[in-house]
Formats: sequence, C-alpha cells, structure tokens
Amino acid sequence: MCGRFAQYRIAWEYLEPIGLQLPLLGGMDPEPINRYNVAPRSKVRILHQDPGGLRWDLVPWGWAPFWARGKRPPAINARGETAATGKFFKSIWAGGRCVVPADGWYEWVKDPDDPKQKQPYFIHRKDGEPMYFAAIGQFRRDGGEPHEGDGFVIITADSDQGMVDIHDRKPVVLSPETAANWLDPELAADEAGVIIARHGEPADVFEWYPVGKAVGNVRNEGGTLIAMAPHHDQG
Repeated sequence: MCGRFAQYRIAWEYLEPIGLQLPLLGGMDPEPINRYNVAPRSKVRILHQDPGGLRWDLVPWGWAPFWARGKRPPAINARGETAATGKFFKSIWAGGRCVVPADGWYEWVKDPDDPKQKQPYFIHRKDGEPMYFAAIGQFRRDGGEPHEGDGFVIITADSDQGMVDIHDRKPVVLSPETAANWLDPELAADEAGVIIARHGEPADVFEWYPVGKAVGNVRNEGGTLIAMAPHHDQG
C-alpha cells in the first residue's frame, strides 16, 4: 500500500453501516471531513471502542514503539503476516485495534517505458460505500489526554489476483460487519489474526482508475484529486 488515502464523508456516514448500538463518546463534527489527500504523519480520524462506547478520535498516522523512536521514521503500515508476532507491534496488537474509515486509497504504478514516471491510481469500492482499513495503534483511552508517541498503522496484506498489477500489497479492508467485530475489545488476539488472514475484502470488491499527478504533492487537496485523468478508460 502506498501512503495516501481519502476520507471525505460526514462522520456519521462511516459509523452508521457498522451498526454498533453503542454511545458515541465525545461527539463528532456534522460537517464533511473533505480530505482527499491524507498523508502520513498527519492527524486522521479513527474509530475505536472504549469500555463506555465508541470514540472518533484524531490520531497521528504513524507509530513506533518507545525503543525505536528517533532511530527511524514511524511506521505507517504493518504487515498482517507478522504484526501479531513481531517485536515491533507486539505492544499494540491486542489492545490497540481500531479502524480507519476511508473512501479509497492511491497507488503509484511505474511506467514500463520510463520507470522514473509513475501514474497514480485511485482505488475504491465498486458499490461506492465506505471502506474500513484494519489498523492498530496507541491512543488515549477513557477520554484522557493524548500522549507523546500516540499513533496508528494500517495493516496490509498481499494483493490477490487482479490487483497485483497495481501494487503487490494492499490495505486490509474490512466489511462493516467485520469492522464491528474487529473493534470488539473482547475479541481474542488469535481471532483478530484470523480476520486479517482470511476476512479482508477481495479484489473484485474494488475498481481503480488513473488520476492526475497532483495527488503526489501533499499540499494539494480537493475533490479534483480523485477525478479520472483525461484520456484514460477505467480499469
């Protein structure tokens, strides 16, 4: 997965499909989020479940354990095959599950005739519904103040047939029902591993098309970034 995605709907449009009948702690903004170029290290809306209900918090995209900070940039993705067992993410795997609601993500494909040139593509659900990236992180609980080092990473998996041409890795996208299960604090760590390994949405749920190269600059924003590039047919 490349490090860029879109999150532009009204918060309620992400929460309603999940269907959890739980209080929303701290409320939410009724205005659309309107972010079409979400970049690493920026603060992003994530959804997680506390004992008292759901929280819709702003958390930095990127995380590293305390012993790795300052030695390398924070990770923005975690490989689903090793996130549960590897030393790096061990401290957040069991108790730091969250989802990142999104409307699509971007990948850059090298031009076979000129490897220095890369064409960005926007990948979204064919049915136009929101998607939910499986994620883990460190974030405030019970309404407490954010701590230094808070952040999250998006879990990735191997791309399946039909999507490999775009990128060999993809975010683990959960259905609304699976996202609700992922958020459950009672979900056992091994069951969470099964969700990552077997229950991400398959490639045929998605479609993708080339977009303009303006998305490559993190300063650029707005709905024109997800418009199909001229002179291209949809993939």
